[in-house]
Amino acid sequence: MRPHFSNDTSRSAYRARYLAALLIAAVLGLLVPALALAHAVVFPKTSAPGAHERYVLRVPNEKLVPTTRVEIHFPADARVTAFEDVPGWQLEVLTDSAKRIVGAVWTGSLPPQRFIEFPFVATNPKTGDRLVWPAYQTYADGQRVEWTGEEGSKTPASSTALAATATVGGATRWVAWTALALALVSLGLAVRRQPAA
Repeated sequence: MRPHFSNDTSRSAYRARYLAALLIAAVLGLLVPALALAHAVVFPKTSAPGAHERYVLRVPNEKLVPTTRVEIHFPADARVTAFEDVPGWQLEVLTDSAKRIVGAVWTGSLPPQRFIEFPFVATNPKTGDRLVWPAYQTYADGQRVEWTGEEGSKTPASSTALAATATVGGATRWVAWTALALALVSLGLAVRRQPAA
């Protein structure tokens, strides 16, 4: 049933509320896709060549049994130097014959419908345009998911773009949040201006 409007003012208020709701839905659509995918992802998604970066491997539990082991292999051009302790998880650092850190394994227990973050520090290479972070997630039932596929696949490897304008990703997020805030303010004003019945 179509809404009944007593005058042009109430029609304008309804139109303003409708447009604000559409704007909110569009902004949320931009903000949430990465969460909906729920893959093992290394953040930030953009960094600068040669930068000393704090990275975080975020791993969700997508099954009904606990995740018990998480492994990551580091890009050959990135130099990992330190790890942050994660309560309840044991860390094993993987090195090559030259004692260079090439990967890490965390063992613990991550219940269903939870996620965990494993922070580490690395120095980016000065050349190249992308770092790829293959990861492996093992569940209590023995299933091992390999997050090593191409972008767009069911189990993609996470990657970080290397660009001189590394702040672009952060700026994009702030623009989206600002748009959402403006949409909420517009919605509030539209509802407030609606005349009483």
